[in-house]
Amino acid sequence: MAIFKKPSLKTDNRRKREMPQGLWQKCPGCGEVVHEIELNENDRVCPRCDYHFPLSAKQRIARLCDPDSFVELDAGLTSIDTLKFQGMASYKDRLRKYQDTTGLIDAVLSGHALIDGYKVAIAVMDFSFLAATMGSVVGERITRMIEYATSQRAAVVIVSASGGARMYEGMLSLMQMAKTSGALALHAEQKLPFISILTNPTTAGVMASFASLGDVIIAEPKAMVGFAGPRVIRETTHQDLPPGFQTAEFLQEHGLIDLIVHRRDMRAQLAQLLAYFTAS
Repeated sequence: MAIFKKPSLKTDNRRKREMPQGLWQKCPGCGEVVHEIELNENDRVCPRCDYHFPLSAKQRIARLCDPDSFVELDAGLTSIDTLKFQGMASYKDRLRKYQDTTGLIDAVLSGHALIDGYKVAIAVMDFSFLAATMGSVVGERITRMIEYATSQRAAVVIVSASGGARMYEGMLSLMQMAKTSGALALHAEQKLPFISILTNPTTAGVMASFASLGDVIIAEPKAMVGFAGPRVIRETTHQDLPPGFQTAEFLQEHGLIDLIVHRRDMRAQLAQLLAYFTAS
């Protein structure tokens, strides 16, 4: 039995100075710490090294489309757990979690809008929703958006960012690759333009389907673009990969990408392309 009791030391909570969360971001490109206000004023591009931070689907639409011109299509489509997927958490629970945190129903926002006065049908993928994996709802929304554009004789613009097919939906997810590509083929038969914009990262099933089918394919600087990841390719081929492999710059050099456009210039570039296609 202890003779003396150890005195309890109480700290004065009033002297604590807590740092507000979310005010600063460490840039993955250069390692510098950047204030949120500075990032937002610079289109969420690092002012030191030009690293392009992710944007939400709503932020991209606001930056690309004419003010108040975007009208959402098929907003009520929601995913269902057809396969009754069970893992660390059920598919239903994951969907509910991401719906609450992002304010989206699924990983894509689609509709029609004006870009510099030109009518377009547009779909923007949001990587913050389950890594923008393509399930049945994502594929269906993109397909319906393309079909709307064909019926209205409008251009299609798709901003891609994705980790690929959604494993929780199995074959239903993989079917979306053929469905979206088929809708684009019918769109092309009407001699209507499709502009594909690739952002960091655009990979796997999305890259192997609609993302690579654009009449003009644009990428943001240093975006990772490819099918399998570099580690998987290295372990499969047992070869060292060339410098810059799967970056937008590497793919432009090898002919897959037409243009690399800085985020601040993207809207102007789209307007120029739409004016050209309309004149044609």
